[in-house]
Amino acid sequence: MVEKKQALGRGLDALFADEEAYMPAAMSQGNSQDNSNEELSGNIVLMPIELIKPGKFQPRKFFNNEALEELSASIKTHGVLQPLLIRPIVTEEDSFEIIAGERRWRAAQKAQLHEVPVIIQNMTDQEAMEIGLIENLQRQDLSPIEEAKAYKQLIDDFGYTQERLADVVGKGRSHLANTMRLLILPDSVQELVIEGSLSAGHARALINTSDAETLAKSIIKKGLSVRQTEKLVASHGVQMRTKISVPGQKNGKVKSADIAALEEDIQRILGLNVTIDAQTNTKGSITIHYSDLEQLDDVLNRLMQQ
Repeated sequence: MVEKKQALGRGLDALFADEEAYMPAAMSQGNSQDNSNEELSGNIVLMPIELIKPGKFQPRKFFNNEALEELSASIKTHGVLQPLLIRPIVTEEDSFEIIAGERRWRAAQKAQLHEVPVIIQNMTDQEAMEIGLIENLQRQDLSPIEEAKAYKQLIDDFGYTQERLADVVGKGRSHLANTMRLLILPDSVQELVIEGSLSAGHARALINTSDAETLAKSIIKKGLSVRQTEKLVASHGVQMRTKISVPGQKNGKVKSADIAALEEDIQRILGLNVTIDAQTNTKGSITIHYSDLEQLDDVLNRLMQQ
C-alpha cells in the first residue's frame, strides 16, 4: 500500500513550528503587557488579527483590490508565509500597529484568518517610518507620489537632510529631488499617479503647468507617451522644467533643477566641481574641473577601474 503524502498546508505549518501564541494581557497571569512583549520581541508569534491596526507611518495609501483578492486566495491555500513586523501601541493595552506587512494583513482578513504570524519590535516613530518606507521601496510597492510624501515627511518631521535620506534609502539626491517635485502637482493629478493612470514621467512633464488637470485627462484619453506629453506641454507654451538661475552661466542661460541636482550628485561622488551643459533634451556635455594633476590622476584611475 502506498503511503499517503502529507498535505501541503500541514507542511507549511511545520515551517512555523517554533511559533508561540500571543496571550493578551487580560488573559495572562501576573505578567504585565510590557514584560510579555519584551519576552516575545524578535520572535515569530501568532497574533489575533483583531489586535493589529494599520501603522500611522505607513507610506502606502493605495491598495489595489484585484491584487488583494489574488493575495487573499493564495493565503487561503498556503497561509501567511512572511510574518508581519509590528510594534506595541503604548497608549493601548493589547494593541499593535503594523510597521511592514499591511497588504498581507488586509488580505488575511479577506481570507477570514483569525491569527497571523508576526514579529514584535519596540521602535521609535522615526525607526517605524524608516523601515516602512524602505520595505515598500525594496518591494517596489509605492507609487511615486506615496514615495515623495514619505520622503517629505522624513525631512519635515524628523529633520533628515536630502543627503542623509539618500544614504538611508539607497537612492541618489537627484532621484529624491525629482520625486518630491511631483508634490507640486494638484491633488487630482497626484491621485492619477497613485492609481497608475499616469506615470512619473508623464507627471513630471506637467509640473508648473497652469492646467495640469486638463492636460492629464487629455494624456490619459489619447494614451500619449511621455515624449508626446512633453510635446503637448511645449505646444501650450509652458516650460517643462522648473528653471533656476545659475550664477556666472554664459549667455544668460538657466539650468533645470534636475540638471543641478545631478551635478551635485556627481560632485559629491568625485569631490570635484562638475558642470553639465544640456544643449538639448538628449545631448550635452559634462565637464570635470580639477586643480592639480593629482586630482586628474585620481579621476582617470576611477574611470579606468570601472
